[in-house]
Amino acid sequence: MIATFFQGLAMSAAMILPIGPQNAFVLNQGIRRQYHLMIACLCALSDILLICGGIFGGSALLNQSPTLLMLVSWGGVAFLLWYGWGALRSAFSPGMDRVEALVMKQSRWRIIVTMLAVTWLNPHVYLDTFVVLGSLGGRLGSEERTWFAFGAVTASALWFFGLALLAARLSPWLNTSKAQRIINFIVGIIMWGIALQLAWQSVLLFR
Repeated sequence: MIATFFQGLAMSAAMILPIGPQNAFVLNQGIRRQYHLMIACLCALSDILLICGGIFGGSALLNQSPTLLMLVSWGGVAFLLWYGWGALRSAFSPGMDRVEALVMKQSRWRIIVTMLAVTWLNPHVYLDTFVVLGSLGGRLGSEERTWFAFGAVTASALWFFGLALLAARLSPWLNTSKAQRIINFIVGIIMWGIALQLAWQSVLLFR
């Protein structure tokens, strides 16, 4: 069972580690030291729901509905393009200091809503948790499936809290206009790259 736990841990870590909208948002909140632990907690809870949902039945639902999979994929392409555009616009904004000041004034609820959007509207979350982890975990027996899910959610929790705490620790060096421009530019390019990759995969899958 321990081997199954570490299999879930390793597979989940491989899904989570590449930077995406969720990781970028946690990173930015950690750099700003703005509700970063709360955001890490909510991201981990969301992943627990998604991972368990995928492993314990959601994978079959998504795989059996090509229409639902297509909606998730193309909706995600639109979302990633929009998110990337926002990051690139911030990177090249002449009033970067003013933009950052406005961001810092965001209410807790607005930050929570944004976190829910970057988590639940991101198609890669469903592809990772329902298609990949769900397919692997769904093949296991009842007890092994539980240990696989436990390993997967453990990796998620460790990653999000570790990322938030590390970003907060590096805040004095990263919370500057120049650093924020660079971070936003990199995030924007990555989001557009993921969107184009997802669009190409969707064209091949649904043609």
